[in-house]
Amino acid sequence: MQEEFVTELEMEHDYQFRIEFDDEGLADVRSDEPVPVGAGRYPNATRYLSAAVGNCLCASLAFCLRKARAEPQTIRATVRTTLGRNEKGRLRVQRMQVTIRPEVEDLAKLERCLPLFEDFCTVSAAVREGIDIEVSVEPQSN
Repeated sequence: MQEEFVTELEMEHDYQFRIEFDDEGLADVRSDEPVPVGAGRYPNATRYLSAAVGNCLCASLAFCLRKARAEPQTIRATVRTTLGRNEKGRLRVQRMQVTIRPEVEDLAKLERCLPLFEDFCTVSAAVREGIDIEVSVEPQSN
């Protein structure tokens, strides 16, 4: 089964974009590039990617723990994202280190989830494998 959703982006000014989701219940978010290119008022795409990887892994661990009847009291995570230049001198995400700190009463149930939860994280698994991205540009006239 395939699922598809649509995300719309519109430039507000300079490098600031409004990001709108096709689910009416979701609030719009903003993005911006850091100084000196943008104003740095909002997270940029790299920071959203870092948050998406960390969020997906935490949610996947929480799901596994709940299936094992070990309700997490809290789950905190730190995602350390390293940027660097590739052979063409282009800035790229080179590495992400994710440290997840769950608080659970039953450590044995946590241990059972450890070899399982990463495989169910949609975002980190896709980033690790690489994602096919097709790009087209359709000029708009005024």
